[in-house]
Amino acid sequence: MSEPLTRRVFCGTSLALAAARGHTAEPPHDTTFVEDFDELWHTLGERYCFFGEKRTDWARVRALYRPIAVRAETLSVFTDVVRSVLAELYDAHTHLSDPPVGAPRWPLYDLLAERVGDTVRLAAIDDDSAASDAGLVIGDQVVSVGGQPVEKVVHDLLPRCLSAPDAAADAYAVNVAVAGRRGQERRFGIRSKGRDVREIVLGAKAAPARPDVDSHRLDGGFGYVAIRSFAETSTVEAFDRALDAFRDAPGLVIDVRRNGGGDTAVARPIMGRFIHERRAYATMRRRQGAGLSVPWTEEVEPRGPFTFDKPVVVLTNHWSASMAEGFPMGMRDIGRARIVGTRMMGLGAAVFPIRLDRTGLQAQYSGEPVYDTQGRPRWLLRPDIEVMDGSDILAAGLEDLRRTRA
Repeated sequence: MSEPLTRRVFCGTSLALAAARGHTAEPPHDTTFVEDFDELWHTLGERYCFFGEKRTDWARVRALYRPIAVRAETLSVFTDVVRSVLAELYDAHTHLSDPPVGAPRWPLYDLLAERVGDTVRLAAIDDDSAASDAGLVIGDQVVSVGGQPVEKVVHDLLPRCLSAPDAAADAYAVNVAVAGRRGQERRFGIRSKGRDVREIVLGAKAAPARPDVDSHRLDGGFGYVAIRSFAETSTVEAFDRALDAFRDAPGLVIDVRRNGGGDTAVARPIMGRFIHERRAYATMRRRQGAGLSVPWTEEVEPRGPFTFDKPVVVLTNHWSASMAEGFPMGMRDIGRARIVGTRMMGLGAAVFPIRLDRTGLQAQYSGEPVYDTQGRPRWLLRPDIEVMDGSDILAAGLEDLRRTRA
């Protein structure tokens, strides 16, 4: 009995035929770039976890970009090929690890833009950013980027290998457009309500140096802990010190706004300070053949000299990313916090690194999708109390704590 024609077998067969047909047409070349291209394409084809959610024609990606890799004469040109291949997946979690100056930034940077009718408008602006300093406000219309009409810029950034139009791909391209290019200033044509179009120039602004964990008392005695990254194990110890100071607090605010994520090995022990017994906090899957594996459960163990059992809220915003989405979701699933803020970045998977063997280029890709304990995707996570963009998220969190205590 013949093997059933699975998606993986079909793609592999198509690849072999395409390679056989194209072999004699290829000019003599250094095979380094082509071999690394094939390594990237095969690896993502076998391990990337969101093909079911995307409209990316992966065979078409190979057909379009492999000939460009064949012709590439410099590492710079090949690096742009790799960047373009990754961008075909329109996934902000899947990208080069260290893009060169001039490469498009992945979103979100400091602006969230959305389509409103036939216009592109700003829906959210990161506080303490160059965009905020320049006076941009929610509702401003983006007319041009870098002197070109915004629609042309978006069109040029759209994935070229879609099997059908996808609003998610368009939203990704819109936000890459307003994010600009690494190491370069941004020039926008902006139309504000009641005003003519004006040019706004945004230079680079270095983020202020702040500790990964910061804490203080709020009005009413509530404790406040900002966690700005889950990347370093020292964060756990710093959080423990802050929690010890708030042992008598009537409630706790944990702020993961503008937190770019990190490692479950850092977030999990923090969650462990809020439970008395082992609890499930998430479920996960991974690529298996053409689809995904059966889900497995991730659990957290109780930890520390005492358990903080007073009310807790976790604050989020659009720049809460990756583990800073998994942490609030996990705190909610173990029954120990309510989420207050805006929707988050929408990064829905654990990522894995890939290093191309010959050029040494490094990237990361979404490999294991994450769900809550009810099987709902993390990338669709919404706060329990959703706060309008531009409103005071901390005030909303404190109001919820007070209401919970009453």
